[in-house]
Amino acid sequence: MSRSKILLIVVVCFIISTLMVPIVKKIASHIGALDIPNERKVHTKPMPRLGGLAIYIAFILGYMFFATPSTEMNSILIGSFIVLLTGMLDDIKPLPASIKFSGQLLGALTVVFYGGIVIDEINLFGMTFNLSNMFILNYVITLFLILGCMNCINLIDGLDGLSSGVASIFFITIGIIGYIQGTMTGLDITLAFIMLGATLGFLVHNFHPAKIFMGDSGTLFVGFIIGVIAILGFKNVTVTSLVTPLLILAIPIMDTAFAIIRRLLKGESPSKPDKFHIHHQLLNLKISHVGTVLIIYLINILFALSSVIYVLKDETLGRIIYAVLLIIVIWFVSNTSVVVDTDAIKNKITEKKHKK
Repeated sequence: MSRSKILLIVVVCFIISTLMVPIVKKIASHIGALDIPNERKVHTKPMPRLGGLAIYIAFILGYMFFATPSTEMNSILIGSFIVLLTGMLDDIKPLPASIKFSGQLLGALTVVFYGGIVIDEINLFGMTFNLSNMFILNYVITLFLILGCMNCINLIDGLDGLSSGVASIFFITIGIIGYIQGTMTGLDITLAFIMLGATLGFLVHNFHPAKIFMGDSGTLFVGFIIGVIAILGFKNVTVTSLVTPLLILAIPIMDTAFAIIRRLLKGESPSKPDKFHIHHQLLNLKISHVGTVLIIYLINILFALSSVIYVLKDETLGRIIYAVLLIIVIWFVSNTSVVVDTDAIKNKITEKKHKK
């Protein structure tokens, strides 16, 4: 794929997405797909939240213009439509968690069993694990990865431009790795540049102050494509280890892990919403809305840069940068309530003292 074609893909999908957002915004307002403010949310007025539809339209047209039909691509189209529809229904009227998860699972099952998009082996720290001979372990890991990516992007979507910006960083990083390696003919690279244009076009309307939110239609769809690209990239040797795309998504993955641990420690359901995510902690430090988003962008870019260095240039330097970033994460965890809700613990101690 030439540089001119890469630019063409990104620009065309960017323009389509940008132009579709105002139309989708009107549709969302008309059908009542609105995000209503509450004590847990940052915004203060009802906001259209069907933004994923604009991204999806840019994705579909990008596929028609630039991608080659195949069984893999057909499965991605079918699976992504199932996921998008699930998210759209939830944007209009919140679905029960079981129904919402069933839609995500059905979309993931489609690409795994119809498209044959499955992880057959894992390269980890210089060791290769063949999963194809381990009963159904390869299918379980593949499904877990796709479902995990969907929910990571969904959970981090708490500030204007946050999830769309983080997703754009992922897509451009995969594209850069593929371009430098010369592996530009794979479906993963084509999808990465299509989605880069689509998410950047949406970001024009979604950055603070946002005019529209991604909604579950967007976060689930974008997370689904991220998961698929991660698997395709590994199978096409765009990335030499499956860990690489996961490190590019370090912030949303850590935020999801912290949320699960935090809620379990409090005896709550892992799916219960709260206001202790990474972006909430930065806001609590009196950092502005835009400043918080830009800080998370920067950290995510550093993880992405270290991944590029690790894969393409110097594994040792990549590991050093990873280690520095890990130290920053440890400091952040120890100085905020992102994992342990210190206020809740203090309240419990106070209650026990009063009872005595």
